[in-house]
Amino acid sequence: MNKIVFLFALLFTSISFSQSVRFDGFIQDEQKNPLEMANIMAVNNATKAMDSYGITNDKGKFQLTLKPNASYTVKVSYLGMKSKEIAVSTKAENMVQNIVLDGTGIELESVEIVREMPVSIKGDTIVYNADSFKSGTEKKLEDVLKKLPGVEVNADGEIEVEGKKVSKLMVEGKDFFDGDTKLGVKNIPADAIDKVQVLRNYNEVSALKGLENDQENVAMNIKLKEGKKNFWFGDVTAGIGVAELDSRYIINPKLFYYSPKYSINLITNFNNIGELPLTAQDYFKFTGGFKNMMKKGGSSFNVSSNDLGISVLRNNRAKEIETKFGATNFSYSPSKTWNLSGFGILSSSKTDLETKSQTTILDSGDQQKRDELTHQKNNLGLFNLSSSYKPNTKFQFDYDILTKISKQDEDTNLLRESVVNNVSAVETILTGKKQDPTSVNQNLSLYYTQSEKNVFAFEMQHLYQDENPFYNANLQSQPFDFSGYIPGQNRNDLNQNRFVKTNKLDAKLDYYYMVTPKSNFNITLGNTYSYQNFNSHIFQMLDNGDRNDLNTPENNNDVDYRFDDAFVGFHYKILTGKFTLTPGVSLHSYQMTNRQEGTDYSQSFTKILPDFFALYQIKKSETLTYNFSLTNDFTDINQLAAGYVLSDYSSLFRGNRLLENATSQVHSLRYFKYNMFNFENIFANATYTKKVDAIKTKAEFTGINQSSSPYNSNLADETFSGMGNYGRSFLKNYKASVNASLNWSKFNNIQNNELATTESFVQSYTVRASTNYKNLPNIEFGYNLLVNKYSGSTYYTDKPFARLDYYFLDSFSFVSEYEFYHYYNGNKTVDNEYDFLSASLIYQKKNSKWEYKVSATNLLNTTYLNDDSFSQFSTRVSQYTVQPRYIIFSMKYNL
Repeated sequence: MNKIVFLFALLFTSISFSQSVRFDGFIQDEQKNPLEMANIMAVNNATKAMDSYGITNDKGKFQLTLKPNASYTVKVSYLGMKSKEIAVSTKAENMVQNIVLDGTGIELESVEIVREMPVSIKGDTIVYNADSFKSGTEKKLEDVLKKLPGVEVNADGEIEVEGKKVSKLMVEGKDFFDGDTKLGVKNIPADAIDKVQVLRNYNEVSALKGLENDQENVAMNIKLKEGKKNFWFGDVTAGIGVAELDSRYIINPKLFYYSPKYSINLITNFNNIGELPLTAQDYFKFTGGFKNMMKKGGSSFNVSSNDLGISVLRNNRAKEIETKFGATNFSYSPSKTWNLSGFGILSSSKTDLETKSQTTILDSGDQQKRDELTHQKNNLGLFNLSSSYKPNTKFQFDYDILTKISKQDEDTNLLRESVVNNVSAVETILTGKKQDPTSVNQNLSLYYTQSEKNVFAFEMQHLYQDENPFYNANLQSQPFDFSGYIPGQNRNDLNQNRFVKTNKLDAKLDYYYMVTPKSNFNITLGNTYSYQNFNSHIFQMLDNGDRNDLNTPENNNDVDYRFDDAFVGFHYKILTGKFTLTPGVSLHSYQMTNRQEGTDYSQSFTKILPDFFALYQIKKSETLTYNFSLTNDFTDINQLAAGYVLSDYSSLFRGNRLLENATSQVHSLRYFKYNMFNFENIFANATYTKKVDAIKTKAEFTGINQSSSPYNSNLADETFSGMGNYGRSFLKNYKASVNASLNWSKFNNIQNNELATTESFVQSYTVRASTNYKNLPNIEFGYNLLVNKYSGSTYYTDKPFARLDYYFLDSFSFVSEYEFYHYYNGNKTVDNEYDFLSASLIYQKKNSKWEYKVSATNLLNTTYLNDDSFSQFSTRVSQYTVQPRYIIFSMKYNL
């Protein structure tokens, strides 16, 4: 297949190069100054089609690829200047011509050319005309975005533009499930999309735009076609299919309505074919659009999750998945000054996982081999309500509330073989996990512009979190020697209740004073206050059904923890020449108290923390950015509870109430260049972090059973991460990119009373190329190499991949994807090969509302995939069973 793909690419390339001539030159103003980012397009006078388009580079140069022996009308436009049309007739030779624009600022009133530029730039906004990039096989927003130059969509449904993650997705200026882009890219119909607007340097609060450094903030707005406004649109899909042993189904209605006053979106999905609109992993990282309001504060106090490690890593490719999903998103404007929006999401899924794994302890070489069968039930709910009131340009009042609820159950039957000192022992272990955490996050913000020189911003955020994980482990052998434990039972049935409650309040007041039009001074008064309670209890169920409560203090926790950080910050931002500089400093007063076992332990101190931001604007679309920060990192209550906590059946954890904070020194450097002349995009970043007094782990291993506790290490942990990407378009129909990323980490822990320094080095290299024809098959092909190097072990994954899509006979769409994996380690004791092939054929007559589709997944009937991980004390290699081959026939009705 790879050879066929290569031959197709070679054929298309040779055809394109052999049947074209180049028309280039420079676009200038009347004073002969080059005009960067001027738009130019050529419309074929015979076919009325736009054959080529371009945008000038920083020297004003343009380049168009035209057909020989044809006549064209070439239109040139530049913001603030008079548009110009010229007639061009091509022959067989390349042509050169310079074009001068008039600076009167008056646009031509009668322009017969109705074609739009595929890409244009207006200030900080890049506008893509979606139809210019569609070939006919696109069904969702995701399919369109992947064809836009400079835009990528990763496997998690996250959109990246110029290497930056899109933090907000909007449709017609209205939030679409704020805080996540996955639901949008997977569900918005491609045929409804008119324009894709990329909003760089984005700030939701107009009063703060320009006062803060928003260079990393990117939002995206989808403009709908006129026929989709003020009308319901969407589609309803229903399908049935077969697998090897059972039947498959999918029911997927989607409805959308947009008007200037209100909008509503309805998305549902019921299936057992492995489609997960929102995974449990997505659910826990869903922010609802809440910002990290203390990012300039200099302190890091993150409330960690007490989830039980319910497996979500391979839920999108598990052995079996059945999903029921429903979501709605709305926006309503009671008046021009007040907007209400929100969403609700409900999801229920049943998942079966089958995993084989081998864990190796780094220090001793002892091993644990496991065959696991896991059944999960996940019920998830997300509810958000937002209000924004802007009575005038000087005042804005926002309020948001996000509620998360969930109910999760997991039962696992595993066969464990432990190999300790070359002696093997086998036992059956049954585990159960249950949790139904709840969290409520509220945000209140006030912004007031007193005058052109004085701006005030008040923000307050409250988090309430209630967690109650329950863990059960039923073993043949006794894992730990607990006080009060009754040995000699047929089964060792260990149970643990845990209850953790958190109330955390962040508040800050910012005052901005405009010293000059290019400089401002910012004073911040802020406070973070957190109160947490941690309660846990271990008990044993005996063979006769009686309960043995392990009531000794070391087997129980009842801890209260208060954390208070009051600070004042000073920042000065200045634009001078090509530089933007923002030095800053914050002064903190910390107070911490944890109460357990009837006593209090308190700490209090003050600290000055500097930070610095610098931006070098090399050219309009070329920047170099440097960030430095010194941050105090604080643990929450989970590391302070001094009683035992069962991490799992072979791991016991005991906190340390005397822990102190760590200090992180972070340096980051980012380079970015975007050339609209040939859609060349280059971005690279590097980040170095050195953490002093880091909270590390002291671990004792008895065979493969681990007892651990945290401590402050006097040795620094270090990490370095880097990423680089180069991509560009060729001759309008070709796109290629090269990407490399790496992450190196060095950790210091204590293992069996010996200092253990471990390192990991993860590398990923990807090269890809694709075509984008209107009337020919389109292909994408590439290669990815993943290298995971841990202390003493190295694992490799070779992954060539290809995708073919073809729209033909004005009715048929064919799409096929292929991935090949070669997974092996350095000494080839692990060496596996597997691949995945999927294909679909769609029939839809032009202008018909009905679509018929036959799709097949895992056509090669691959049974498993591989993975590996590193925990600073051990390495783990895993093999996951995946869903079998199945074929689905579905019908879709487009509203």
